[in-house]
Amino acid sequence: MSHKLHTVPTRDDILVPETLLKKRKSQEKARAERAAEQAEQKKANKEKRAQIFKRAEKYVQEYRQAEQDQLRLSRTAKDNNGAYVAPEAKLIFLIRIKGISKVAPKPRKILQLLRLLQINNGVFIKVTKATSEMIKIIEPWVAYGYPNLKSVKELVYKRGYGKVNKQRVALTDNSIIEANLGQFGIVCMEDLIHEIFTVGPNFKQASNFLWPFKLSNPTGGFKSRKFKHFIEGGDLGNREEKINALIRQMN
Repeated sequence: MSHKLHTVPTRDDILVPETLLKKRKSQEKARAERAAEQAEQKKANKEKRAQIFKRAEKYVQEYRQAEQDQLRLSRTAKDNNGAYVAPEAKLIFLIRIKGISKVAPKPRKILQLLRLLQINNGVFIKVTKATSEMIKIIEPWVAYGYPNLKSVKELVYKRGYGKVNKQRVALTDNSIIEANLGQFGIVCMEDLIHEIFTVGPNFKQASNFLWPFKLSNPTGGFKSRKFKHFIEGGDLGNREEKINALIRQMN
């Protein structure tokens, strides 16, 4: 008569499945939490996209309205045999077109202050009494004028880089803008463009965040009389609205 041996389960045999069970439970919990986080993030991103789209639409209407107002005022003035004088420009785009040889200390310092360290660097400047005085001093080294909305958009979208921890970072994602300018209500490209173009209350922060634009030599090159003033047939100095044509050539 054979006797079957009954082995008594050891403490280890009982513990292994229990630890596995716990591990499985914690893994499932972590997965559920991750899924919930992702769903929450997806929802937040969707809401953010909708908000950005609404803002962009609002800006388009605002730009269109401003354009229509100018046309209306111009027509009214014409009908009354008058002349419509457009409001003074608040925004200037400055491009450095001359090198650093023979630069006196004062203009050199101003070029550094305005972050125009290299040829073909470009920056947006708010028109104030102080900036107007500075521009007068550095006029022999720069071309400048009043950029339109198309120019501002094309520069920011095509050549826009942000200053993040003193590094030059491509603006590939709105989150980069939000992380650096979110406290000023600037969370996307359209906000940034609007703040620059309208010279908004946070213009200083927005323009300082934008790394100086690195432009190309204009198609066809500069004029042979590059270092003469624009009104003398050269390239230097104020070209008012004609700066937009130069931006197209250099962007």
